[in-house]
Amino acid sequence: MASLREKFDHPSWFSAGGVLFGYGALLLVMFVLLFVIPFAVFYFVV
Repeated sequence: MASLREKFDHPSWFSAGGVLFGYGALLLVMFVLLFVIPFAVFYFVV
């Protein structure tokens, strides 16, 4: 029986992981730009 590492040792899994990581990073950046920065501006400046 193949081990778990051998089972998922295909380049498509690395591509899927990279896509998920990139998408998550993009969502995090958008969240900071659209929600955290405006909240900080209105909370600390106004």
